[in-house]
Formats: sequence, C-alpha cells, structure tokens
Amino acid sequence: MNTSSLTIRRGTVADAAALAAFAERTFVETFGPDNRPEDMQVHLAATYGVEKQAQELADTSTVTLLAFDGETLVAYAQIRREPPPECVAHEGALQIRRFYVDRSAHGRGIAQRLMASVHEAARDIGAKQLWLTVWEHNPRAMAFYRKADFVDVGSTDFFVGPDRQTDRVFVCDVQPAAIR
Repeated sequence: MNTSSLTIRRGTVADAAALAAFAERTFVETFGPDNRPEDMQVHLAATYGVEKQAQELADTSTVTLLAFDGETLVAYAQIRREPPPECVAHEGALQIRRFYVDRSAHGRGIAQRLMASVHEAARDIGAKQLWLTVWEHNPRAMAFYRKADFVDVGSTDFFVGPDRQTDRVFVCDVQPAAIR
C-alpha cells in the first residue's frame, strides 16, 4: 500500500460492526498468545462488541479515527478525556485509549499518519498533552511511541479479564500544526 491512498476520517455509528471486528481481531493478534483464552474472552466481550463500539462512536467526548486503504480498515485510534494516572502531571491531558494498526500494514508509515491525525484532533479539542498506556511486554509499541516523542512517566494496572498486568504510561505534548 502506498500511504498516499490512505484516508483517515472520524468514525460514525455506522462503522460500529466493522470497527468491532477489526478491534477484536487486532487485540487478539497482539495479546492473545500471551494471555489465557478465558481471560481474553472476558475482556473481548466487555470491550469490543458491536453495541459497545456503537456507544463509543456516538459518545461526543470520544474521537475515533479510522484509517482506510480504499475500503479496507487498516488502523484506528481513539482519544478521550479520562482522568489520568497520578504520574501524568498535566491537567486536561487527553488519553489515547486505543491505537492499533493491522499487521499487514506495519512498516508502511500508516501509524505515523494516524498519530499525526491524533495530534490534529487533540489540537482541535484544545488539548496540550496526550497520554497513553502500553503493556510492558510490547516493545514494538513502546519503540513507536518513543519515536513519536512520548516519554515513559510511570506505570498503571491493566486487566485482561481478572488478570492484572502492568502497563507503562507514556506522555507527550500535542504537536503544533505542520506548516504547509
């Protein structure tokens, strides 16, 4: 795929079924091998159903960005206002709640384009800082976030079903608009 054919747009409730399937698949591909199947099922049922995605897409305090190669969904990101962990010092920071790129699209610049769109959406909302969490055993994601100017500032718990795991907390300033 040539990233010039990539389109990124805000998701709508009409995207709920496609997003639910994509989100569940990418989560399972990323974390399934390292988690118990029964824990994964609990997490997936609570997080990625069509109804849940429709609620999130309708929520005006959440922005979901979808990246398409033609008609194919290849990545998505979700930002929202959420109280940050104590290690995030900036009041009013926006959380990148989800940021996933299909494995077939890795290494093609899609993640960088999607992150630029996240920064644009954050600027539009008036945010000055972004924060996110990433599983401590996901070095690929941590490397990407560091390359995107995020800094590791601490840790927090994340649950996959009843299994408590440790996520690293990363923070960065919202990037200014690019000069065109």
